[in-house]
Amino acid sequence: MTSEAAKALQFETEFLSGIGVNLEQAKGRDLRGSIWQRTEHDEIDRLRALLAENRIFDREVLSSLPANRRIALHGFERRFFWGRRRTGVAVASTLSPLRHFASKKDGPGPPITLGELTDHLRKLTANVKTPHLIGVCSPTGFTEECKRAKLEMPNATVVLVEPDGSGGWRTLAAGDSVDPRVLKIFDPEGSKQKLQRVQEAVEARRTDLLTGGLSASALARETNLPEELVRQGFLELSKGDAELRLARKDGEFLLFRGAPAEPGERKSMNVIDRIRRLLSGEGNESAKINLLAERRAALAQRRDRIYEDITRLEKKEADLFDEGKLATSAVPRRRIAAQLAQMRRDIARLNTSAGMLNQQINIISTDIHNLSLIQQGRLAQLPDSAELTEHAVEAEEMLESLQSDAEMVTGLEQGMEKTLVSDEELAILEEFEQASASPKSAEAAPKREGVPGRAQPRRESASAGERPGRVRDEPFAEDSAADEPEAPGRRSRGPADPEAT
Repeated sequence: MTSEAAKALQFETEFLSGIGVNLEQAKGRDLRGSIWQRTEHDEIDRLRALLAENRIFDREVLSSLPANRRIALHGFERRFFWGRRRTGVAVASTLSPLRHFASKKDGPGPPITLGELTDHLRKLTANVKTPHLIGVCSPTGFTEECKRAKLEMPNATVVLVEPDGSGGWRTLAAGDSVDPRVLKIFDPEGSKQKLQRVQEAVEARRTDLLTGGLSASALARETNLPEELVRQGFLELSKGDAELRLARKDGEFLLFRGAPAEPGERKSMNVIDRIRRLLSGEGNESAKINLLAERRAALAQRRDRIYEDITRLEKKEADLFDEGKLATSAVPRRRIAAQLAQMRRDIARLNTSAGMLNQQINIISTDIHNLSLIQQGRLAQLPDSAELTEHAVEAEEMLESLQSDAEMVTGLEQGMEKTLVSDEELAILEEFEQASASPKSAEAAPKREGVPGRAQPRRESASAGERPGRVRDEPFAEDSAADEPEAPGRRSRGPADPEAT
């Protein structure tokens, strides 16, 4: 199926799993009752029928689509010894356009209309005498008519839930009098997940911390989270990172990058060094960097607000320009022209202010960079030239001593090897060397014909163009010597004379 159907199924699963945990925690606290009964329902039969209408009978497709599942938690109280009385019902339901997903249509599903929502609520509130808390989640969202409508149902409180597009959820009260605790019950995202989302948003905007800072109010609007929760996330991040700082500037809660915490004093530092350090003013780079970084963050937030104002003015300017083009009379055109001229002057002034702020931020950033270099150089505590020279001489002497010791140990090892070998073993080793050298000496000796025990070379076959029986400049073969035995005292024959042959 399409990715939109898979996304709707994921939203349905996340909503029901989160609300299931909230309902378990609300038992006896926000929900009345001492006896509980949990039931689960779905519209899988209706979904199967819709797929059959489109000639789709694959079970995998059926399991990959949302099925409008819901959870109902029924509360009871003990009455006398044998009976019980119903105290209320809490329902967490999902509502998706099943017909759209069953027809394999491309694109996201349509939002739920007011008529679909009303029909769905009527099915859930069959018994109007029992108090109902109903949370309806639509993975594809609700229409504006649904959000503006005040669903005043008898003995029922309705909450609408939809994805907000930033990884969270948007909970809306479908009525005037809705307890905030009820909204919290039907919020599938827990506090830990929201804090994790704040940390992820800060991590995604790490580059803004290098040139400015992050505002809690701006990040709260971006993530659709309460500002107090964003501040708590900033506080948790500052505890884990020594360079992150928090400050309140012009009513804004800012998170910015400052100087790391100063290391502790060295144990070897005496009283005179401490006094000298205090009088010289050294070691205050961290405080200076933090102060400058706080100023830079405030200036960056002011610059960003100016840019937002410029964007709004530019949009209004474009609208006025289109209105002036469509105007047919000279009077409205002159009025619009005057408004455009004034608006463009305002935009130019705002751009000038933003440019000035950029220059101030650049100056502060340069000063922060220089102070950071000074601080890093002092924290390193590098040795001076005299210490470097002394250490180099000691290292060279150490290497020379090590080299002489290694040569002495090598000579001792060789003498020890000769001492450990006996005379008998040396004689056997000499026999091994003579035996391995004798074949090489025999091959290296000159070949003489007729020498007893010497193998004679074989006769090569006649090549093309030679007369049969002729040997090419080689001694007689062993077979001819075997046919004619050598007489006593007779000298062996030399090479055959070609002319005599």
